[in-house]
Amino acid sequence: MTDYYEVLGVERSASDEQIKKAYRKMSRKYHPDIAGPEYEDKFKEVNNAYEVLSDPDKKRMYDSGVDPNDPNASAGFSSAGFGDMGDIFGQFFGNAFGGGNQGPIPRTQPGRDSLATASIDLKTTVFGGTAQVTINTFGLCPECGGTGTANDEKPVTCPDCQGRGMRQKVVRSMLGQMMTTAPCERCEGHGTIIEHPCPKCQGHGRIRTSRKVGVSVPAGIDDNTRLRLAHQGEVGEGGGAAGDLYVDIRVKRDKQFTREGDDLHCWIQIPMSWAVLGHQLDIETFDGKQEIDIPEGCQPEQTVSLKGLGVAKVKRPQERGDLVAHFSVHIPTKLSNDERELITKFGKSHDKGKAQVKQSSRPAGERKGFFSKLKDALG
Repeated sequence: MTDYYEVLGVERSASDEQIKKAYRKMSRKYHPDIAGPEYEDKFKEVNNAYEVLSDPDKKRMYDSGVDPNDPNASAGFSSAGFGDMGDIFGQFFGNAFGGGNQGPIPRTQPGRDSLATASIDLKTTVFGGTAQVTINTFGLCPECGGTGTANDEKPVTCPDCQGRGMRQKVVRSMLGQMMTTAPCERCEGHGTIIEHPCPKCQGHGRIRTSRKVGVSVPAGIDDNTRLRLAHQGEVGEGGGAAGDLYVDIRVKRDKQFTREGDDLHCWIQIPMSWAVLGHQLDIETFDGKQEIDIPEGCQPEQTVSLKGLGVAKVKRPQERGDLVAHFSVHIPTKLSNDERELITKFGKSHDKGKAQVKQSSRPAGERKGFFSKLKDALG
């Protein structure tokens, strides 16, 4: 059995006030929003300990050697397989059939998950980085630390339901008068009432807030990827543990590069003379300027690959794809008389005897596969 006194760091002879102060100190120390998500289990343990030691009946039961949080500590009809049926009958006939064991609703509830969108540039997908998102959600109340009470007060037992959280009342039906059980309207099913709520959060233990969250973006991430940040979402009622934050990644369009898998592609327009004679030039990359060689006789859409200058691979971040440069040859549309004369001389010399036009169903220079060659051989 868990030692709840040890969890709160108090002696067994501690007063209610000492237990309350110890709880406030421990809950703030181990709250996931303050200490970090790895302390969520410890935070729940502290809450469980205070829930038992702050309730006179539960504390009396615990001091007698029975843990109220242990479902096997007591047995009723449910242990004989009639628990579900007892709950059904209990809605109509109260405790007569064992249906009154629902208990009060805990004030501390887990928070819901949140969703946000982060836009990153293409360079961040290459090397990884950090994106900032702003979320509007519930955060822990800084005034009361999540307890919902003012001046460190303790909730008092509801006088209407005597702390049970449920009330019975008689209703008339076709079968006559019947007893039903419903949450207590005065305490809303909690079994306790906060007489002096925290003025900042009005007793909820949380407030609506806007905050920025840094999102670690792994290298090689794809567009429309969803990342999960544990315990960065909405803080629950009563200062309950925060839910998760999900961030959808959107990659903005880049002006210079297009991504295909792990490779980057760019298109470079070069003069016709460079394509004919070859040339050397510098291009911009995410790794700085890189020198590339345009081969002599370069054809339109011919490519040059720069190894290892593409996008990092998700499963092997130390490896990267390639940067593929596509060449687009610019054909002049207006020529001076001297240029036209030079081109005419070049054509007469270079294209002499090549007047016959070759016509094909495939682009010139396209390689055929094995089955295409076999088909051509067999006619």
